[in-house]
Amino acid sequence: MNYFVSLQQNLEVMALNLNKNLKLYYNIGEVAKMFGLNESTLRYWEQEFPYLKPKVSGPAKIRQYQEKDIEQIRVIHNLIKVRGFKIAAAKKILTQNRKGADRKTDVLETLISVRTELQALKKQLDYLQ
Repeated sequence: MNYFVSLQQNLEVMALNLNKNLKLYYNIGEVAKMFGLNESTLRYWEQEFPYLKPKVSGPAKIRQYQEKDIEQIRVIHNLIKVRGFKIAAAKKILTQNRKGADRKTDVLETLISVRTELQALKKQLDYLQ
């Protein structure tokens, strides 16, 4: 009887985990669209940043990006496109202070999200007045 109660609890926990991403791989078009980039930009970044290496499969050499690759792209995108660093400067920052760059990216994304929410609230308040 104890086994069935435990099994039921595990199933309930699994059912409640709505944030789990079930997709393991993304193609280059999907990743480019996530960041508003061209596919050629991602290919170029793969050449410039040696730790950005998506899985390549099949004779057509289709790139398959995993979550860890997307996280790398997120940091590179933040440094180059959002903060305006040149590629050489972004490489230097990532090699010298990887954890700091990751943390700054997280903070910046949180601030942007908060700003967006505040702007939406302001619009609602303006509408009520």
